[in-house]
Amino acid sequence: MSAFSLTAQSALFKTKFGKLSENAYNSANPVLGTIKKQYDFVGQDMKVAVPTFFAGGVGSGSLPTANPASAVKATIQAKRVYATTEIEREALKASASDEGAFVEAMKWNVQKTVEAWNRNASRIMFGTGAGNLGTINANATGTAAAPIIVISAATWVEGHWEENDYVNCGTDASVFSVDEVIPSTRTIKMTRISGSLDLTATGSGLIVYMQNSKDNDPIGLKGVTGAVAGDTLYGVTVQRRFESTKIAAGGAGISTDIMNELISKIMFKSGKAPKMIVTSYTQMRKIKNFLEDQKVYMVDPRASELKGKISWSAIEYLANGQSLALIEDRMCPDDTMYAINPDFITSYHRPGFGWFDDDGTVFLRQANSDSYGARYGGYYQNYIIPSFQGVITGLAK
Repeated sequence: MSAFSLTAQSALFKTKFGKLSENAYNSANPVLGTIKKQYDFVGQDMKVAVPTFFAGGVGSGSLPTANPASAVKATIQAKRVYATTEIEREALKASASDEGAFVEAMKWNVQKTVEAWNRNASRIMFGTGAGNLGTINANATGTAAAPIIVISAATWVEGHWEENDYVNCGTDASVFSVDEVIPSTRTIKMTRISGSLDLTATGSGLIVYMQNSKDNDPIGLKGVTGAVAGDTLYGVTVQRRFESTKIAAGGAGISTDIMNELISKIMFKSGKAPKMIVTSYTQMRKIKNFLEDQKVYMVDPRASELKGKISWSAIEYLANGQSLALIEDRMCPDDTMYAINPDFITSYHRPGFGWFDDDGTVFLRQANSDSYGARYGGYYQNYIIPSFQGVITGLAK
């Protein structure tokens, strides 16, 4: 005779669902929450006047010759940035109540799609506009269908890499899925899901890009602060009055001296102090070790409706009589520190930014499929006036 048991009579027992666990990743995007945003960008492009010289008609002793101030026009062109999601109709019905699933499928996908878009936009804000994630150090190991790559130390930023992202390598259209990220060795395990590129034979030196993003991202802090005299930003030739402040640390450790130097140089160049220092978690840890006065306060997002939803604590850094918020961002390279003024950074969006609902609904039935698809995002460009921003590169890690 056998007893009535959980194993033998398992079909009679229900499954008890616990509370959905918290995200196991960092989805904070502090810099995005503080910059200005406009949603009235219409027309082919936008022109913005950039004053570059004072009026020169000054002098003593006799009436000076007039020499009017000059300005140039910056040109802003929108880039297309998307996030997409797809849900099977059966999954919608199966998750219609708490009895059937941890979460309602449509609500879950809406939330995760917006989070994914914001995470990518945060990556973009720290980039050059090229869409690059990192450079492959040597030919891949593994197989052509399941390559294992190592990203070079000089181009490694852990925040760029997330499992389930799709990427391209070099100029090839082949698509790879990121299966596993191993930060300690900068190793990425992937699966080729389309195309024929063999990274075990030709991977060395190839740049990895977010899917379809090569040269298609809006410009970010690295692109603006890295531009030197003679380069072009927004159609304007980079020059003394239209260039960021740069300090090459050359492997030196972070210090109050080099931070003060950066802030002073920005103030001298632009006449305005930066309002925020943004750096990596690596440099922030070092700063906490040598800063004695760590005043904590709340940095509010620019949009009032987001107050209480997007916020974080920051160290207040005092320099040249100015108080600056000091925060870390996972998209910032380990050896880098930015001093920025969000008052002179604007994301210009075209109207209708957000969920694509031009057909009267967000989720549209997919052709020849029992599923629904939705798109989030739109068209925008970051306008970062370089004179008010600065960067320290090459800090000891």
